[in-house]
This record gives sequence, C-alpha cells and structure tokens, in this order.
Amino acid sequence: MIKGFKDFIMRGNVVELAIAVVIGTAFAAVVDTFVSSIVTPILNVFGSPDTGGWGIDLRAGDTVDGVNPTLIDLGAIVNALIVFLITAAVVYFAFVVPMNKFTEMQKKRKGIQEGVPEPTDTELLTEIRDLLKAQRQA
Repeated sequence: MIKGFKDFIMRGNVVELAIAVVIGTAFAAVVDTFVSSIVTPILNVFGSPDTGGWGIDLRAGDTVDGVNPTLIDLGAIVNALIVFLITAAVVYFAFVVPMNKFTEMQKKRKGIQEGVPEPTDTELLTEIRDLLKAQRQA
C-alpha cells in the first residue's frame, strides 16, 4: 500500500502538477498586484467617471457604501484574464519547459529514443532464443 502511494507520488505528472499549483498560487498574488496596480489604472482611464472605470453602468446613481452594485466591471474581467495569462506563461516557461528538457536529457543519457517503443518481454525472449540457436549451430 505504501509502495503504491510512493509510486503514484513519484510519477512525473503528479510532481509537475504539484509544482505548478504551488508556484502558480504564489506567483498569482504577485501578478494580481501588478495588474491591479498598473493595468487597472490604465483601463480606468478609458472609462467614464460615472462608472468608476472600464465597465457598463446598468442603473446610474445606484451606489451603496461607495460601491455601484449595478456596474458590469469589464476591467475586472480583463484583469483576471491578464493575471491568468501571465501566471500560465511564467509557470510554463520557468517550470514545464526546464522539466521537459531535464526529462529529455535523462532519456538520452539512458539511451531511450523518442518514438521507438521498447521491446516486450516476449520479443526479447524470442531474440535470445534465436541467438542461442545460432550459437549452437555455429
């Protein structure tokens, strides 16, 4: 039972997924701050003062505690998309690409060729049998 769990955890996919989740979560806070501090003010320049930014006001003058509950905030949607794209790009280029290169180097070091399937046990045994037959006949 413990060996099965260890095998599951040590698979490349699970390790890559864990790295992506941890780093993605940590980096998302940095990207979110960047987007809300730099991108949001730029987007708000194009909005009207009545809407409080880049969005659509469904019912003007309907504010509760300084927040407009009838605002469709397009700026927030654009911010979320930018945060997602930047986070995904950083995780991909900083972790997935190097991990793939490392895996490729390990396969080359071990002599495993891409696209060439490893022979099955039956094929190996057949080859050994044929070699032994050829040695006896010689």
